[in-house]
Amino acid sequence: MLQVWFSVAMFSLAGTGSAFQAADPTVASIKGTFDLVKGNILKAAAQVPDDMYAFKPTPDIRSMGALFAHIADANFMFCAAASGEKPTMSGIEKEKSAKKDVVAALEASFTFCESAFSGMTTARANETIKFFLPGTHTRIGALAVNNAHDYEHYGNVVTYMRLKGLVPPSSQK
Repeated sequence: MLQVWFSVAMFSLAGTGSAFQAADPTVASIKGTFDLVKGNILKAAAQVPDDMYAFKPTPDIRSMGALFAHIADANFMFCAAASGEKPTMSGIEKEKSAKKDVVAALEASFTFCESAFSGMTTARANETIKFFLPGTHTRIGALAVNNAHDYEHYGNVVTYMRLKGLVPPSSQK
């Protein structure tokens, strides 16, 4: 019976042809890193109390809310370059400061980036694109730069949280 089931399963998969394709390992790796940083940033944004969104460790740097809003703006910019799609939002850091608005924009930015990953084949990932950084860049390269940028600012978030006695998501059990 097991042999019959296995034969039917293999026949079914064979009928799907090229529609059933393993993910490109480079895309999968960049996406895995994206998922980690996205989770930490969204958890931190939810964990930080409303009144802490105005917190600035020193007057000359971004507030906590502006930091989250900056991440959202950058997600839209980098993921638009990678996908070739127009960003659905911009100017978040300049226009939004309330926690509920910043969190909504942050969630929307990560959803936009998710769409940049969907359907990213090896060929599409390796297409060169126009990018604001000097040199030649690929679609997957833009997504990798976005990950680096997100982690850079998650590090800032961690510092702000610790200054206020909060344990950041990446350090919680």
